[in-house]
Amino acid sequence: MHPPYRPISTVFFSETVKAEFSLWCWCRGPHEVRCVQRNVLLQALEDELPPDTIRYSSKIVSIDDQDGDGDGAKILHLADGSTLRAKVLIGCDGINSVVAKWLGLAKPSESGRTATRGHARYPEGHGFEPKILQFVGEGFRAGLVPWSDTDVYWFFTWSPAPSPDANGKDDSSVDRSAAAMKQFVLTKMRGAKVSPEVLEAVERSEMNDVLAAPLRYRSPLSLLFASISKGNVCVAGDALHPTTPDLAQGACTALEDGVVLARCLGDAIVGAGSGEQRERVVEALRRYAGIRRWRSAQVIAMSYTVGFFQESDHAVVSFVRDKLLSGVLAKTLLMMPDYDCGKL
Repeated sequence: MHPPYRPISTVFFSETVKAEFSLWCWCRGPHEVRCVQRNVLLQALEDELPPDTIRYSSKIVSIDDQDGDGDGAKILHLADGSTLRAKVLIGCDGINSVVAKWLGLAKPSESGRTATRGHARYPEGHGFEPKILQFVGEGFRAGLVPWSDTDVYWFFTWSPAPSPDANGKDDSSVDRSAAAMKQFVLTKMRGAKVSPEVLEAVERSEMNDVLAAPLRYRSPLSLLFASISKGNVCVAGDALHPTTPDLAQGACTALEDGVVLARCLGDAIVGAGSGEQRERVVEALRRYAGIRRWRSAQVIAMSYTVGFFQESDHAVVSFVRDKLLSGVLAKTLLMMPDYDCGKL
């Protein structure tokens, strides 16, 4: 394991503006900010569970609520042909969630932007300061985040051109080899005059680390009136609030969901008799949905807004951003994570 590495400030660059903000102290006091690999985080969470709690490669294809025992259990049909019986169903099955569809949540919308990200290794040490670098404007948004003394995460988002190139593909296409995507990103970054440090990080990345995907989100307005829970079924994580990554709060918001959901279910189950447990669980999921509805809509809306303004190359939007909103947008990036979801 790498030693703890704590970025303590973020630096924003545009064509005319440079701004730096501390991530260490904000409204709720001192914060510790870290960049963590998702697989490392998942492994840490899994290690806290009893053996065989998690069943992998179990994609849900359909849900049947016709159960003969009368306890409201759902029958889950999996891609491998097997079935599971669930007394409580919490859908954490991602942006294309089958559970969210069953609940009737709105289908995620296209943001009109595409993102690619990668991981660069510096065996001898990269020498970066503990700062998050971001470059915005001119139709793109790029950044670099050191997460240890030897590893750096980078990202690049852009608004694809609407017309196809000489090969008949527009630059929104993600159906290309990793090597081609890497060269595409380098070309885009050089044209946008991104910092040489960021270019070097991309060049150092292993080709299989360079991935790209269109950015999608669920309409925040739809969440305000949606059925986030229905009986003994609810959703969490990307299944609930798919969002653009402009606030870097996707996984963080999912962890908030987990804390609130566990607290609500714990309060419902502890001390409940067998006869009243189902009703108390249903009420707990309803309470969870009420708590997370506004927070989810807020994160989605603010993330989309920040990304729109930071990435736009429209002359009027760029002028307003650089002259009036640069500080506001930067501080929004700090204010949204400054949120207390409570304790378990």
